[in-house]
Amino acid sequence: MTKYIFVTGGVVSSLGKGLTAAAIGGLLESHGLKVALQKFDPYINIDPGTMSPYQHGEVYVTDDGAETDLDLGHYERFTSAHLSQHSNYTTGKIYDAVIKRERRGDYLGQTVQVIPHITNEIKSCISRVASREVDVVISEIGGTVGDIESLPFLEALRQFAHDEGRENVLFIHLTLLPYIRAAGEIKTKPTQHSVGKLREIGIVPDVLVCRTEHDVEDDVRDKIALFCNVQKSAVLIEKDVEYSIYEVPLVLRGQGLDDLILKHFGLKHGSGNMDRWLEMLDRLRNPQSEVEIAVVGKYIELTDSYKSIYEALTHGGIENRCRVRIRRVKAEDLSSGDAARHLSGVDGILVPGGFGDRGLEGKIRAIQFARENDVPFFGICYGMHAAVIEFARNVLGLEGASSTEVVKDTPHPVISLLEEQEGVEDMGGTMRLGAYPCAVVPGTIAARAYGRESVSERHRHRFEYNNAYRDRMVDAGLVISGTSPDESLVEVVELADHPFFLACQYHPEFQSRPIEAHPFFRDFVAAARGREKGRATAARRRTEEVAE
Repeated sequence: MTKYIFVTGGVVSSLGKGLTAAAIGGLLESHGLKVALQKFDPYINIDPGTMSPYQHGEVYVTDDGAETDLDLGHYERFTSAHLSQHSNYTTGKIYDAVIKRERRGDYLGQTVQVIPHITNEIKSCISRVASREVDVVISEIGGTVGDIESLPFLEALRQFAHDEGRENVLFIHLTLLPYIRAAGEIKTKPTQHSVGKLREIGIVPDVLVCRTEHDVEDDVRDKIALFCNVQKSAVLIEKDVEYSIYEVPLVLRGQGLDDLILKHFGLKHGSGNMDRWLEMLDRLRNPQSEVEIAVVGKYIELTDSYKSIYEALTHGGIENRCRVRIRRVKAEDLSSGDAARHLSGVDGILVPGGFGDRGLEGKIRAIQFARENDVPFFGICYGMHAAVIEFARNVLGLEGASSTEVVKDTPHPVISLLEEQEGVEDMGGTMRLGAYPCAVVPGTIAARAYGRESVSERHRHRFEYNNAYRDRMVDAGLVISGTSPDESLVEVVELADHPFFLACQYHPEFQSRPIEAHPFFRDFVAAARGREKGRATAARRRTEEVAE
């Protein structure tokens, strides 16, 4: 029988429920268990696809084309779980399903209510990710206990535990232990109130994971255990990690969380082998070199807007035993003036995905700087569009070249709307989404990175390289190194006479893992490391010449 773990949060948001759920999944996998993970979000949007990155951060895309919460990226980076449309549900999606059912007459004229119809739908969504192959389902509930919008989800969890039996369900509550500087001590009262709220709803947490920035004395754990009615061994302290989020599984393992879960469910103990994870952390903690990568984007002040990009760069650094420092460059700051002022000294430049006209000209200037100064460059989705536009303008001399997304009447639409997108009016879930195959051209940077001629990558876009300009660009030196299998869509472009200049239409960051970096990020960081070494060698020689 499948077991179920529910992860809830209290006191404040942004405590790291997603990271904790992902870390738990990784721990259980180390014992040979098969896990499935999902996230419930209490907002009314159908999905985050139309939400502003300023409010929600990045939109993560699954193989089957779901636009999901960014926490699903953590799930895939920490585990081998296969995520799908059923891995992320919002209040909007739940209500939409119930209302459609009511309009079809499925309820036979019943009055449709939160209980039982909405809660039944939530319970059904939990069960959809379970199967004979899945040992443990881990479901994270977004928001904070006490929020009005979270109540239907929590009531559904209470019912689910009643239906399945408490021996098959484990409640883990993530909470905050604030440090009051004036008093010089950690306070447990917010945690007590949060657990109290859960108990009012009818949920008694089995495990408390307490987030804190400070060391927690043993007597504090005693107090929490007593007043929250949990065993002391089930009060875990999740202090901010020193190096990386990838240390979280070890923090939880060090306090016996995996053993506690296995014992609760009566599951057999596997080996718990995490040698590959430990090796990865050793590489992360003990780099042999350091590079600086400039990420030039429009949402640069928001870390979560490019979460998977930053993590994938870290993965590339791990494989190269190299620390990657990020220089966040706002694209609009490059729209006029000298790009060198913002980009000088970097070892690589990455232009991520995005939409709209804001910051485009700055991205184009950054790409021109990389191309003309032999700085390793990597463009993703909109970053590829900007690279093609830059090449058209400054190499082919096509004045005014642009994308029809930005300039509808551009004289040279080198980037244009996908044919399948003609006439599409709805914004949500209507782009080219999910995994599509890509044929890789032998002998190219892309082929050397992948080591094979056919790959599958995740997409999220409406606009594409305009084939009307294909021959002219190829004749001028732009290499097309990846296409759709029928060669109708250009997926990857690069330059042959450059240390590393590559841009792709898809989002490789979604398939990068800490123990296996995506080949493009691995090779991009390697190229940046090569540039850093070359500059260091040149500087050393100049110093030696001056000394002589």
